[in-house]
Amino acid sequence: MLAKLSAVIDPAILKRLNEHLSKEGLRRTRQREVIVEAVFASDEHFSAEDLLERMRTIDRTVSRATVYRTLSLLVECGLLRQVDLGRDQTYYDPNFLEKPQHNHLICIDCDRVVEFEDEHVALLNDCITRRLGFRPQQQSMRIEAHCDELSRNGHCRYQDERRAARAAQR
Repeated sequence: MLAKLSAVIDPAILKRLNEHLSKEGLRRTRQREVIVEAVFASDEHFSAEDLLERMRTIDRTVSRATVYRTLSLLVECGLLRQVDLGRDQTYYDPNFLEKPQHNHLICIDCDRVVEFEDEHVALLNDCITRRLGFRPQQQSMRIEAHCDELSRNGHCRYQDERRAARAAQR
């Protein structure tokens, strides 16, 4: 499993994870490795429950507690970021290392999350924080909006795909 994980996951992620595990006196377990592989197999945002469902199809021996502890561990070592996408649930963002200044546009109708970066937003955030006597460390913007495709057509591709995926899981 160690070699497989190494082949799938970015070496920088593995290095940071291994250093954190060593520092905390924790070991690499097969279940942690399977979870890490599932987390970084996609750049989609996910909730702990989404990940748990995915884990149940990959390895039924992985417990809910192990999923939650591993997510906390990945957040602690800076490999995952918790994000507030609304919906009264914590979501995790696995690709903020590649795009640290990205923001989120969320469709109110179909729940689609679109990441975007804009140099004007970054500049505005920098100007505002400095003017108010702060040094920006991290920024996040969440815009909630209605989907144009849904309003034009009465449905949207993303909403149809999500419904089909949910039906297939049942």
